[in-house]
Amino acid sequence: MTITNGRTVQLAPPRVPAARGRLRDEPVAGTKKVLLAAPRGYCAGVDRAVIAVEKALEQYGQPVYVRKQIVHNVHVVSTLEQAGAVFVDDVAEVPRGAHVVFSAHGVSPAVVQGAADRDLHAIDATCPLVTKVHREALRFAKADRTIILIGHAGHEEVEGTMGHAPERTILVNGPEDVAALEVPDPTNLVWLSQTTLSVDETMETVRLLREKFPLIENPPSDDICYATQNRQVAIKKVAADADLVIVVGSANSSNSVRLVEVALEHGAKAAHRVDYAEEIQQEWLDGVQTVGVTSGASVPEVLVREVLEQLADAGFGTVDEVVTAHEDLMFSLPKELRTDATGQRDARALGGRTR
Repeated sequence: MTITNGRTVQLAPPRVPAARGRLRDEPVAGTKKVLLAAPRGYCAGVDRAVIAVEKALEQYGQPVYVRKQIVHNVHVVSTLEQAGAVFVDDVAEVPRGAHVVFSAHGVSPAVVQGAADRDLHAIDATCPLVTKVHREALRFAKADRTIILIGHAGHEEVEGTMGHAPERTILVNGPEDVAALEVPDPTNLVWLSQTTLSVDETMETVRLLREKFPLIENPPSDDICYATQNRQVAIKKVAADADLVIVVGSANSSNSVRLVEVALEHGAKAAHRVDYAEEIQQEWLDGVQTVGVTSGASVPEVLVREVLEQLADAGFGTVDEVVTAHEDLMFSLPKELRTDATGQRDARALGGRTR
C-alpha cells in the first residue's frame, strides 16, 4: 500500500540488511572518520506513538488499525505491519467497533467525529507538542484571531492543525508565500507553525511576516519541537567539518528532509538522505575524509548502526560523537494503554529509547 504526505512512499516488509563489504576502502589524504551527531533519532513523541501501537497489539490483539503512518519512517511502519498493525488512509476504512490509533502527527476534530460515528475505539497517539499547537489554534480562533500557520501543504500535521480552526487559519508554506499574502485584518494576527520545520527558514518567514504585518503576535511558546531544534543544532555543528553528511530518514519525514537542507546550508560539501545503509553510493565517498551522520526524529537507532557498519567497511572506523544537547523528556502513554493485562501501571520508559 502507499500513504501520501506530499510524496508517495511504498511500504514493504522489513528487508534483510545489505551484506558487509559492499563499500570499498579507497585511500584519501588524511585520516578517515565519522562525526556522529547527538541528539539524533527517536524523540519522545515518536517513542510514545510507536509504543502505543505495540501495546495496543498486545492488549487488544490483531488487527489494530492505524490512521496514516504512525510516524514517517518506512522501516518502523513496515515492522509494525508485520506485527499486525493495519495502516489506512481514512477511518472509513476501519471496520465498525475496531481499535484505531491516531498517528503522532495529530488529526482534526472531523476525524475524531468520523471515528466516533463508526463506534471505533480510538487511541490518540498525537505527540503532546502537536496537541499544544492544536490548543493554541482553538484558543485563538475562539478569540476571533486570524491564525497564520507556517507549514507545508499536505502534511498530516498541518491538516490536523488547520482542522481545529479552518475558518480562522491561513496557511503559509514559507518565505516565498508572504509577499502575496492577504488577510482580513492586519491588526488581528497571530502565527503558529508546524513542529518539524527548519528553524532558520521559519524565522525568516516570521521576519517577513513582521515586516508586512507589524502587529502580528507570536505564539505563547515556540511551536517547533525541541527534538527538531536539537537535531538541527547538532547537524549544523557537524556539517561545518564534514565533506559528506548522511541523514537517515524517510522521504516523507519533514524533519529528516530538513536535516539534509540544514547540513548543506551550514558547510557540508554534500548531503544525502537514506532509508537504509545499503543506499549509500560508493561515489559519494570519493575523496571524502570526514562523514557526518545523523537521523531524523522517527528513525530507530538500529538503522544508524547499520550505516556506521557500512562506513567502517569503507575505512571510516573512527567515530567521534558530537554532542550538543542531552534529552530526557518523557511522555505518558495514551490513557487507554497505561496499564498492562493485569491492570498494573505500565512501567516502560518513554522518550527516545535506543531501539
